[in-house]
This record gives sequence, C-alpha cells and structure tokens, in this order.
Amino acid sequence: MTVEAAIPLTPEVLPVSDLVTRRDTTGIDVSMVIPVFNEVESVPKLHAKLTEVLAAQGCSYEIIFIDDGSTDGTYDAVRGLFLLDPTHVRVISFRRNFGKTAGLAAGFDNCRGKIIFTMDADLQDDPEEIPHFLDKIAEGYDLVSGWKQKRNDPVSKTLPSKIFNAIVSSSTGVKLHDIDCGYKAYRREVTDELKLYADLHRFIPVMAHWRGFRIAEIPVQHHARKFGKSKYGIRRYARGALDFFKVLFLTRYMQKPLSLFGTIGAFLAMIGVLCGLYLTEEHFRTGNIGSRPLLDFALLLVITGVQLFSLGLLGEMLRHVSYRRAEEYSIRQRLE
Repeated sequence: MTVEAAIPLTPEVLPVSDLVTRRDTTGIDVSMVIPVFNEVESVPKLHAKLTEVLAAQGCSYEIIFIDDGSTDGTYDAVRGLFLLDPTHVRVISFRRNFGKTAGLAAGFDNCRGKIIFTMDADLQDDPEEIPHFLDKIAEGYDLVSGWKQKRNDPVSKTLPSKIFNAIVSSSTGVKLHDIDCGYKAYRREVTDELKLYADLHRFIPVMAHWRGFRIAEIPVQHHARKFGKSKYGIRRYARGALDFFKVLFLTRYMQKPLSLFGTIGAFLAMIGVLCGLYLTEEHFRTGNIGSRPLLDFALLLVITGVQLFSLGLLGEMLRHVSYRRAEEYSIRQRLE
C-alpha cells in the first residue's frame, strides 16, 4: 500500500478503536516532532521520506504529527498515515490553532525518543539531513540547529531574517547564522528543561545556551515550497521583536532583576537630581523658578513609561516562574 493510499481510509474501513498496537515505551531512539497546519498535500510525502531515511539508520523511531487546528483535511491525512503505519506514527490533534510553540510543547511532552528532531511539514526541510544531525549530536553537542545557507524563500522573508539573526546573535552571544531555523535536533535533557509558551520557539537555542547546554550548527539543504502557502506574515516579526526582549530579560536578568531595574532607576534618579540642582541654582540666582509645564509632562511620560515597562517584565517573570506547559494547548484527540 502506498502512502497516498492511506489518506482516504475512514473509520468504517479501519476503525482506530480496532487497532491494537503494543509499543516499546522505553527503547525509542529518535522522535520526529512535526507541528502541522494546513499541509494536506505535504504530509504523505514527508512521511514516506522520513520512513525511508530513518529505516536506513537502523534505529527505532516515532513520527509525531501535531495537527494545530487545520481546516484543509490535514487531520484526515495524518490519521490515514497512522492507520497505515501505527507502529511509528502518532497523532496529536488540537481543538483549535494554538501556534507553533504550543505544537512543539505538546510534542516534547508526549515524545519518547532519546534524540528529538523538530522540522517543518512543508517539505522545505530535507529528511536526508537527519544523519548529519545525529553525527553532530554524537560529537557531544546537546542541541544542533540547522542553517539554511542557501535559502529558497523570497527576499521579504530572507532579509528580515538576516537582520533578526544578526541582532539576536550579537545581543545574546549565541553565534548562530539561522537561530530561527525550525530544523533542529535535541538531546532529551534539553527538551525536558525547556519552558515554551507564547512564541518562544524562535529562541530555543538562546534559552538552552543560558542553561549551559552545548550548541552547534550545521548547514542544511532548503527546498522551495511546493504546496500551500507560507504561514508567516508581518505580525510574526512584530511578535518576534517583543519576544526577543522577553528572552533577553529572562536569560540575563531573571535571577538578578536589580541589575536591570536598579540601573534604570539610578539613571532616572540621577537625571532627577540634576534637574533639581538646576532648579535650585535658578531659585537662588533669580529668586523664582517659574512654571515648567513641559518639564512636568516629560517627567510624567518617563515615570509612566518606566512603570509600565517594569510591570511588563515583572509579569513575564511571574509567568515564567508559574509556568505550566499544559496550559498552552488543548488536545482534542490522540492516535497512538
């Protein structure tokens, strides 16, 4: 039976409840965690290629598709793959679209492999690169990130990505060319310690580096999109900028927030003292300070801005401390 032939299967043909599958829950070598959203044409071909590559490695493996509220028949496609290959395929279906971070979090929560891969389902990531990732992991690295050295995307995506990577690399000390690349391999210890919520999946290498894990990068092939359309838009970059400041705060100042707030507070206090000295000098020189509406307005803006910014960062700190991954998604159905 071909992979494509699995898609039309319905519960009347082969009910999931009739499948009795006994799995080894301790000996999985590799887990493929693949969030999918409206990729109905791509997933059968991706499964076929992954099966070919992973079988050639001689390792035990599982392929976990996380259907992130697809509306184009993607769930039926991955369900068909499960019915065709229940030994290796697992499916997690969300009640609605929760986003890529939630998909990865659900995959990390439910996978069983010693080495965990993440990749996109649009066939732009090449499964043939899997052995290269494994070789790099074998050298002692904990996280290996792909680098789309020759990227087959329009300039509207590549240029902002280059700027983003340069800023993040210089600000965090994580020297990767393509920090946002979704094609990655992890040791189990890394995914167990990650706290993923909102859109933090873009900064996984930064968070892992901060916790002391060894990180490497390898160039990977990147293919042009064959089916569907890109899910990324201008809002992604705006969210990415906000998440960048969030991660910078969580990694640099989470354990010493006074270094940030104290510096800002001291600077503002110094400005206030200088303004006070100036007004005092003017009072003794002229006997009258006079009205300063513009100064009052500027001080009001500064104080209000600092308060709001500080409250936002403190909120992120509390969110990080009280984090529970299960809140980030809601599972409608599992096939395993």
